[in-house]
Amino acid sequence: MKVVALVSGGKDSCYAMIKCMQYSHQVVALANLLPADDSVDELDSYMYQTVGHQIVVTYAECMGLPLFRRRIQGSTRHQKLSYRMTMGDEVEDMFVLLNEVKRQIPSVTAVCSGAIASDYQRLRVESVCSRLGLVSLAYLWKQDQSLLLQEMITNGIVAITVKVAAMGLDPRKHLGKDIGFLKSYLHRLKELYGINVCGEGGEYETLTLDCPLFLKARIVLDEFDVIMDSSEAIAPVGILHPLAFHLENKEESNSISDIDKTSEICPEKVGFVYEVQGDFLQSSEAICQSAAEVTKLDGVAEHRLRISRTKSYSTFSICCWLQDTCHTSAGLQEDLEVVLKKIELELVGCGFNWENVLYVHLYIADMNKFTIANETYVRYITQEKCPFGVPSRSTIELPLSQVGLGSAYIEVLVANDQSKRVLHVQSISCWAPSCIGPYSQATWHREILQMAGQLGLDPPTMTLSNGGPSAELEQALENSEAVAKCFNCSISTSAILFVVYCSAYVPSPERCKIQDKLETFLEQMRLFQSDRENISKALDPIFLYLLVPDLPKRALVELKPILYAPEDMDMAIGTMQDLSSVRMPSYWGFQHADWHDSCFQKCVVHGKICAVILCFTSELVEKICSDSLGGGKDNGDYPLSVQGRQMESVSRFCIYLLDKLYMQTNFSWEDTKNLRFYFPTSLGLPVEVLSLMLNNAFNELAEMDQRVIIGEEPIFNLVPVLGAGSSATSMDNILTCELFASKS
Repeated sequence: MKVVALVSGGKDSCYAMIKCMQYSHQVVALANLLPADDSVDELDSYMYQTVGHQIVVTYAECMGLPLFRRRIQGSTRHQKLSYRMTMGDEVEDMFVLLNEVKRQIPSVTAVCSGAIASDYQRLRVESVCSRLGLVSLAYLWKQDQSLLLQEMITNGIVAITVKVAAMGLDPRKHLGKDIGFLKSYLHRLKELYGINVCGEGGEYETLTLDCPLFLKARIVLDEFDVIMDSSEAIAPVGILHPLAFHLENKEESNSISDIDKTSEICPEKVGFVYEVQGDFLQSSEAICQSAAEVTKLDGVAEHRLRISRTKSYSTFSICCWLQDTCHTSAGLQEDLEVVLKKIELELVGCGFNWENVLYVHLYIADMNKFTIANETYVRYITQEKCPFGVPSRSTIELPLSQVGLGSAYIEVLVANDQSKRVLHVQSISCWAPSCIGPYSQATWHREILQMAGQLGLDPPTMTLSNGGPSAELEQALENSEAVAKCFNCSISTSAILFVVYCSAYVPSPERCKIQDKLETFLEQMRLFQSDRENISKALDPIFLYLLVPDLPKRALVELKPILYAPEDMDMAIGTMQDLSSVRMPSYWGFQHADWHDSCFQKCVVHGKICAVILCFTSELVEKICSDSLGGGKDNGDYPLSVQGRQMESVSRFCIYLLDKLYMQTNFSWEDTKNLRFYFPTSLGLPVEVLSLMLNNAFNELAEMDQRVIIGEEPIFNLVPVLGAGSSATSMDNILTCELFASKS
């Protein structure tokens, strides 16, 4: 990609450019923001480093690149973490600056910045990039600061301190000193006082005088003053004000390849400095779009729409799909619009909107049309509509058309409050895959962390890992762990449930490697963590493997973890004992048997969470049918074959077993957040028949037990797959159930 680099003069922005080039991007322009008054060294800004701006103007000549500069007109007006376009804010100056770069150099498609740990700065750069249609590159993001500092020094960055403001740093001793000279002392201060060795806490700021990017010349600082901003005894604040400097020409160097080839792009602009003028009001308004209003289902055959909804008050799921038994689907875009409109109307009917959505399962019939699906999706779920953060999302191809379910199928998890926290990093970095668009890496709500579907993407290149499905899964696990760390937890100790989607493109012999890799990775991570801390309270997660036709980017594996992430993990985790002594009802004539335990996996957090996976193989189906007394009413709504009678028994047994598990763990049906039944397309039973069986089973249970309250809409979703199971090697269940309940 052709890149414009945001430069403050500091070591971080310069090293970020080096990292861009290492990943085969080409820096073609520089962009800098400076005070309106040249005599001012530092502004009261949350966004910009301006100390040393008098010298930054020489970067154009040193690098042989055009430098675009703008004098900051705005101030800090929007102080919340997530930025929304605000007239007169200093962020709008960046918008105008980058908009002008894009106008003059149309080939620019990305912006590089030196963000390491500041969400405040990163989110604002991402906001501007999003509005301008540019990609944010932040290759230093979330990297270990000690390693970064050493890398900068090793890679030849010569940077001096131009501001110090931390305990142990004396302006008169430490201003103007090179970072290589100060490295050991900074690490000592980290041990003594916990400072950030790269200065990310504002401990110090730097100015780069030379680096491999400076092909034409290096900067020599001849004379400077030390200006004391604060003379406090504990942490005095001082600024270096340059008085005299000059450039020292270099011989031509090829240490950073291709940097001087920008002359091929815009020869008349090489080394020039352009000051960007203009009012940010008009430029910003031209790009920003308002959120669309709720639309109605005009002209839509509503009789084809189906809805399910769980009954929990605090957090519940809504699922919508199109019944299309005659295969009359109008296509993905039309079907998806209908489903999104219906869910939007359902949300409004509950007094909610898209901002209340925590998670979206987007199922489509053809992954080759992913771009169409995404373009349709982003017209409904936008950052403007979700000021508290866009929901996380997983996208999967399902065999929808084979079972008459149209081309689009959506499930949303909804919260009745606005206490969610999202992690939405749109910048490409070395940390974890970016989410360029209106969906987040993870959403936290009431102690539960829902992660977006994780592919095996190499974060800095955003390409799938080589080496087959096990290599992709390992990368997806590493990406998931990076996300989990942002919420002070780990997939090895906090995971409740792993859903692993396996593409049909994975050969059967390779599927066993997927499960081996998952188990080995988690075990090694637990062993590693046990050497560092007490993990006796680690959860024992459950696993579900689903075989599906295709995944985004033609990936072979997609991972979807759900974690328990309380504010205080040590106080919160506890394992609940089963109430096995409680006498369980024998609905439909089912009696307790030891083999029932082989049907399910469960993960229970005492009084908080209950997650269950039920797996019914053909062998178990035979046992269920032999134990069933055929209880329940005769039903003439549909003719049943022998297989149909078997599935009727399985449906009743499934509800019986779930109810039993709920009673044993002191949960109720009202605690259900999602309830999914996965069935293989090879089952050969129409969706409406299977749905009716499960509905009847729930109604019969409600008649037999007053604890169970059934509404007009089903509380479960029927999800067609190619196969499902608790093992990657035997995804041949007749029916699989995934249940998640919580007390919150």
